Amino acid sequence: MKDILKHIDWRWKAVLLAAAAIVVTLAARCTMTSISESTVSIAVDEDINITPEQIESIKAIGEWEFLSVADEELVDTTRRGIFTDDHLVRIYYGTVRLGINMHQVKPGWIQTQGDSISVTLPKVGLLSRDFIDEARTKTFHESGRWKPADREALYWKAHRQMLKHCLTQENLRNAGINGEAQFRRMMKALGFDHVSISFEQ
Repeated sequence: MKDILKHIDWRWKAVLLAAAAIVVTLAARCTMTSISESTVSIAVDEDINITPEQIESIKAIGEWEFLSVADEELVDTTRRGIFTDDHLVRIYYGTVRLGINMHQVKPGWIQTQGDSISVTLPKVGLLSRDFIDEARTKTFHESGRWKPADREALYWKAHRQMLKHCLTQENLRNAGINGEAQFRRMMKALGFDHVSISFEQ
């Protein structure tokens, strides 16, 4: 090999050295390109996304109770007679539940932007009109004979009284306050810093 190099003209030696330099340079560039292409870039996404699945799971809750009011009503009726009057007095127990029905939310009820979320909920109201516990109904006093229709009329009288005493503006307002607090905690748990909760009027 040495003998061959001795016979190679110096110009060819220069060409070989230059070619070797080019090869080394290209190899180095390829290595740097490979490293550059495999570098992991990190970007910060400040938006918080609430998925359609999460929205549907919230709606699937259905009726959401915010306040329950236990009540008892003493209701009576009198039937006039020729010699004596007949009386029927009964005590009714019930629990009036106030809240919202999530199936009644309107399109766009949740709006998000960055770390802020705005939620519009259905109007707070009575969840069920079947709130009297008939199994607990007690007859306080009864004289004379009474038909099933008379007892049913007494039931609806108690029903109206319970609504009057429990479905008040103050109770509806307190239910709304409780509901807002519950939804605010839930949205905070999902990562939103700024939460706006409102109810349909």
